[in-house]
Amino acid sequence: MVNQKITNTKVTDHLQRPLRDLRISVTDKCNFRCRYCMPEEIFHKDFQFLPKEKLLSFEELERLTRIFVNMGVEKIRLTGGEPLLRKDVTVLIKKIRQIEGVKDIALTTNGSLLEKFALPLKKAGLDRVSVSLDSLDDERFSYMNGRGVRVSTVLKGIETAQKAGLGVKVNMVVQKGATDQDVLPMARYFKEAGITLRFIEFMDVGNANGWELKQVVPSREILEMIHQEMPLEPVEADYFGEVAKRYRYKGTKTEIGFISSVTQAFCSSCTRARLSAEGFIYMCLFATEGTDLRSRLRDGTNDAELAHYIQHLWSHREDRYSEERLSATEGLPRKKVEMSHIGG
Repeated sequence: MVNQKITNTKVTDHLQRPLRDLRISVTDKCNFRCRYCMPEEIFHKDFQFLPKEKLLSFEELERLTRIFVNMGVEKIRLTGGEPLLRKDVTVLIKKIRQIEGVKDIALTTNGSLLEKFALPLKKAGLDRVSVSLDSLDDERFSYMNGRGVRVSTVLKGIETAQKAGLGVKVNMVVQKGATDQDVLPMARYFKEAGITLRFIEFMDVGNANGWELKQVVPSREILEMIHQEMPLEPVEADYFGEVAKRYRYKGTKTEIGFISSVTQAFCSSCTRARLSAEGFIYMCLFATEGTDLRSRLRDGTNDAELAHYIQHLWSHREDRYSEERLSATEGLPRKKVEMSHIGG
């Protein structure tokens, strides 16, 4: 019986890290062609994205989410690709919202479709959105997104999301020679807007972005740059496994955050599993391969058996790629799953 009842069984991995977060990629498609994620020369007009039958259905995603929640997962994040390209994604959000034990549902988006979907997302039960935006300069932003989308489109989406009652954070990837000049303008703008801005070090996710260590701007340099103009004070972490180191502009309630996967690895507190658009589970953002859950979902495997299998995978997890990269940038696995399959 597929929906055989399973008992609540929380699980930790080899390094005693609990499973608390599930990131679900609902599509591998995106309407942007950002240089550090889906460059046009690779993801061109003839690129073959996943056919519909290989994507997990909403019913399959709901089933897996229930299993993961029984294992201790409390937070769900929908990613892509661009998740708002998945038809009727609000239906999935409604299903997840009804699962007892889910405390938070978030969605990562490039913001280009947010104005249209913000209110339906909120009504469906979404708690918050993370919007990717790397520059306020139209020419630079248009070049980076590869589609000529203007900054105003994303800012309007952010404004509409706030009015709808969604929590909003903005993510900026800082790449030396590409977006480092935009750090202070972004900080000033979102400080004034009262919106949390998080700076993300340029990472070697996937194989398509041509990553080199010399392109990384360390978070400590960004922090100092901003602090000199707009004094900051540290904020205590809210929970174990929080990826961003948080600061507050002195005299305000507005925060900024720094996600420093390259220079200050946080593998030791990573509580996240990632489910790809085609139903493979990955235990690390930088994984070289995943494990097929789609076949088990469709071959009659019941929930208890699925839960046992996932528990086995997590309990044997040893991934700590970012910590390994800190000590040796040469000789590490170079073939990794693309970010368009598992989100950020």
